Amino acid sequence: MFKKILVANRGEIACRIIKASHELGIPTVAIYSDVESTARHVKMADEAYMIGANPLDTYLNKQLIIDLAKSVGADAIHPGYGFLAENEEFAKMCEDNGITFIGPSSEVIAMMGDKARSKEIMKKFGVPTVPGSDGVLKSVEEAVALAKEIGYPVLLKASAGGGGRGIRICNDEEELKRNYEQAYKEAEKAFGRGDLLLEKYIQNPKHIEFQILGDKYGNVIHLGERDCSIQRRNQKLVEIAPSLVLDEEKRRKYGEICANAAKNIGYYSAGTMEFVSDLEGNIYFIEMNTRIQVEHPVTEMITGIDIVREQIKIAAGEKLSIKQEDVKFNGFAIECRINAEDPKKNYAPSIGTIKRYYAPGGFGVRIESSASVGFEVTPYFDSMIAKLICWGKTFDEAISVTKAALDYFEISGVKTTIPLLKEIMKDPKFKEGMFTTKYLQENPQLLDYKEELSKEDIVSFIAASIAAHYGL
Repeated sequence: MFKKILVANRGEIACRIIKASHELGIPTVAIYSDVESTARHVKMADEAYMIGANPLDTYLNKQLIIDLAKSVGADAIHPGYGFLAENEEFAKMCEDNGITFIGPSSEVIAMMGDKARSKEIMKKFGVPTVPGSDGVLKSVEEAVALAKEIGYPVLLKASAGGGGRGIRICNDEEELKRNYEQAYKEAEKAFGRGDLLLEKYIQNPKHIEFQILGDKYGNVIHLGERDCSIQRRNQKLVEIAPSLVLDEEKRRKYGEICANAAKNIGYYSAGTMEFVSDLEGNIYFIEMNTRIQVEHPVTEMITGIDIVREQIKIAAGEKLSIKQEDVKFNGFAIECRINAEDPKKNYAPSIGTIKRYYAPGGFGVRIESSASVGFEVTPYFDSMIAKLICWGKTFDEAISVTKAALDYFEISGVKTTIPLLKEIMKDPKFKEGMFTTKYLQENPQLLDYKEELSKEDIVSFIAASIAAHYGL
């Protein structure tokens, strides 16, 4: 096992990795920027070092992170998600410096990081793919010709993309021509290259993803699927495991296909294959994420398998102790992302200091967070400040547990997504599973909720009323 793990990340995922490492008896090293000296992950780690005055550079400074790991005797680095988690150059730097990168090999990261190449590879190994271009487009003329062949609407997307950037839906030839240059420039700016793919656009799709685990000895299993359809601006807000559109037979069929494809490319560690699905449960591969996912806890809740701990053991050279027949699915789990943003203002980030933080608990309730009273929500990082994960024997029970937990969850000082999430849990369409990736934009009434006053606001209001009454 490792002597020491450096966690090259922040927030709740850094806390999650530190906890899993400590459970395995491994000391940890945290890194932080100058605006995070009191952050929870800094306090949890055995050692912590400020390595950047500029918050935006701290978790992206490859050489500095490598040098720190070597100087403090860390023989492994866990990148979490985001930042350097899918950066093949960083993984290769770890390999070249004798440091274990807790994730797949740099070669596989590079292979799967290119959407065009990954689609070709997955198709070769029997994974169903969306009809579209075989590789990157060479010109707008090629895009127009292919769109005529497969039919509109089509989707233009960046080959090296992620986070919803470099994506355009085109309903006709004129729109395709107009969007081509815009998508190319956006991709070039965001990812360093403007290579584009073209795919048949699956209208009203669900977003389904399969979790896989593989070791360095060719053993690969799947842990079932998640439904991540409820999104704002192409970013997930609510995740469910298992999905409501795949029956047991399809779960087994597609899961085996995913595991077999991962085995054929030499994949080890945790990974996720993402698909779009029609309402009949037919799925089509879109990309593979070669890292731990934000929503991994819902899979842990229904399988009882600690994915982060397995990642660490796999990286240390241990064989998978779990066989496919050992994986059992129990009940349903729902994850709600608690973001510091205002849904009523187009999900604008909400910056400030958390004045009150009360997290729910109880049977079937799990919180992943680095926030607390006094926590500073800054403009430098992602707006997610907590994840609420709830379990129930049935989907209805999971919704009930989630709704009650959201009612108890209190955060003041910044706007959050909690009021919107409460509305989603009450919505009959959500309860019936009738939601796609367009759910939020098709249901604007969910934003008609009334803001609840915090306890601090109520006390301040009463105090002001008393003062006004007595002329104080």
